Amino acid sequence: MTYKINFSGAGALASLAALVALGWAAQAVQGLPGGRTLVFALVTGAVLGLVLQRSRFCFYCHARDWFEDRNPRGLLAIVLALAVGVVGYTVVLGSWLPVPQPGKLPPDMHIGPVSWVLVAAGLSFGTGMVVSGSCISAHWYRLAEGATVSPFALAGSALGFILGFKTWNPLYSQSVADAPVVWLPAHLGYGGALLVQLVGLALVAAWLWRGFAQEAAASSAPGAVPAVPGLRAVWRNLWTGRWHYWVGGLVVGLIGAFAIVRMRPLGVTATLGSAARQWAQGQGWIPDRLDGLDGFAGCATVPQATWFTPNAVLLVGLVAGAFVAATASRQFVPRWPTWRDAVRGLSGGVFLGWGAMTGLGCTVGTLLSGGMAGALSGWVFGLSVFFAVWAGLQIKRLWLSGGPQQR
Repeated sequence: MTYKINFSGAGALASLAALVALGWAAQAVQGLPGGRTLVFALVTGAVLGLVLQRSRFCFYCHARDWFEDRNPRGLLAIVLALAVGVVGYTVVLGSWLPVPQPGKLPPDMHIGPVSWVLVAAGLSFGTGMVVSGSCISAHWYRLAEGATVSPFALAGSALGFILGFKTWNPLYSQSVADAPVVWLPAHLGYGGALLVQLVGLALVAAWLWRGFAQEAAASSAPGAVPAVPGLRAVWRNLWTGRWHYWVGGLVVGLIGAFAIVRMRPLGVTATLGSAARQWAQGQGWIPDRLDGLDGFAGCATVPQATWFTPNAVLLVGLVAGAFVAATASRQFVPRWPTWRDAVRGLSGGVFLGWGAMTGLGCTVGTLLSGGMAGALSGWVFGLSVFFAVWAGLQIKRLWLSGGPQQR
């Protein structure tokens, strides 16, 4: 059975205001460490969740649209987010560390080792996206829409993290320990790294854009002049349909760059991984010592003494902001899950969790935050993820069509 909740735009605005007021109230609680940072994390998460839900910003969906329908809008939004974030990170990191040097990394940035283990992590994460239907960040905001697969996918991701912790020590000793940690500005300077990354993104955008402009021009009436909508129409359009792809890409890029001014880079797996690690160690399922893991920057999984961490509060804000957006746009449609939902979510989540743990983050932490910071690991992880999505969609298509066509 499916349920639909009606919620007005005014109600959405009131709920968002209440969420912000709650954050400011939390700031006044005595003895709560980092109160201002927690407020910042809550508001940032709420805005991020709102934008993700309204623009349908999803790495898997955007990639699928291109691989299956040759619709480049979603991938262009990801390219835009990366380009905006690269510029923003360069400005901020340039003020923190004016002279980048090899062997000296900016603190807390998602810059990880590059080896075949990272490639395997990306392939696993991409496989999990195909099986479960989303990446971890999209599962968080789809949780607020009443999606039935997402709770199982997040639970499966926790199991995947545990599996990753069990395999970490042998992988670390075999490859990760000696793998290079490459920060592009340390080798090319800020200007050189910025140029290389922007040129690379521009080439990808140009490749995706082929034929797109002609298609858009052909679909519009000759000489048509778009009418300027009134304020009432603008407000109504905020909660109808979906926002333009480029809005999601632009805002996600700005939030990614803006977030590091007050807290750690964006990531959506640290709290989940930390909880899974703490629970699994308590059960004796994983080693107490995970060689070198806590020395790497990324989505840290060190067990926390409190749930009041910026990453946990960011996730609360993300789900709350997405819930406000989903109910305001009448896209909160919960239903009872099926066994297929559970199997898809749990199995795909295991792949997602193992890839996120072994790759020190997901498409938000390792790809977005890492790529924006100029980490080679972010770009390698991203290429591996999208290759796995392409291959997975090909296998899925052949499976549904009954195998290769016989001549």
